Amino acid sequence: MPRSSQDPFMRIAFRVAAAVLSIAVPASAQTPAAAPQYVIISFDGAHDLAQWQRSRTLAARTGADFTYFLSCVFLLSPETRHHYSAPGKSAGSSNVGFARSREEVAARLNQIRLASSEGHEIASHGCGHFDGKGWTKRQWLAEFDAFSDIVRNAYTLNRLAPEPADWQRTATAIHGFRAPYLSTGPALYEALKERGFRYDASGVSSGPELPKAGPVARFSLPQIPEGPSARRVIAMDYNLFVRHSGGFERPDDAPAFEERAFAAFMNAFEHEYDGHRVPLQIGFHFTLMNGGAYWRALERFAEDVCVRPDVRCVSYRDYIDEISPPKASAGG
Repeated sequence: MPRSSQDPFMRIAFRVAAAVLSIAVPASAQTPAAAPQYVIISFDGAHDLAQWQRSRTLAARTGADFTYFLSCVFLLSPETRHHYSAPGKSAGSSNVGFARSREEVAARLNQIRLASSEGHEIASHGCGHFDGKGWTKRQWLAEFDAFSDIVRNAYTLNRLAPEPADWQRTATAIHGFRAPYLSTGPALYEALKERGFRYDASGVSSGPELPKAGPVARFSLPQIPEGPSARRVIAMDYNLFVRHSGGFERPDDAPAFEERAFAAFMNAFEHEYDGHRVPLQIGFHFTLMNGGAYWRALERFAEDVCVRPDVRCVSYRDYIDEISPPKASAGG
């Protein structure tokens, strides 16, 4: 069934279509589309401290707001790792390790607080980066509860005192999720709805598309044309890494990989910017692959597009808020 024009996720598309239909002049003389071009840049895992600082510096330079999908194991030290038990795993198990020390946890918590205070979104990537495709709803709920418990009690668990006065505001404002390995299933969506998440960003689409509306909005990372043959690849640094070098480091070829990634990002952007202005989503990690080629490409991309007056580089949370503002509470 076609979506109603009242669907908040379709309003931008309808505004653009209306603008195009109302202008009966040559294309070369047309003004830009009325709707802004949205770009949503996110980071999975959010562990490396240097990359926290680097991303925040990029944001300050370009006016962008990012979404950080945090893995909660990075808020546990070797001494506190057993506070996490993944579904079907022994306590203290993780596919991505843990923080190396309580001092590292303290430094990461500070980065999270700074990012939140600067307007960035902190969201959930679960905890131990396990593939939950086969998990039941009950197991997903256990994972979400473990995440909430560890994040909200991070200072207490790691004996870091005093807890900053603003921490609980940050810790309890996490309403977005991206599944490890982008691995989903019906049980995940049921659990997300029960725990009150606003959106899931674990999907993959053939190209940029509007999110699917529902009790939990569903966003999809697009596959974008890349390289000499313009084969499509998920707009994520890891997928470029596998495409370019089979997942093995080839730093000597980093300049070529950087150029290919930058060109792919820009071409995907320009296609939407000059067309229907569907939001462009790009996913990254805090890992420097192929000598940092993809991070350099991302920085160049953000420095070019995020400063444009008709481009909005925003978090997932802010995108939803801007196209469908939260309703005021009865008491407000």
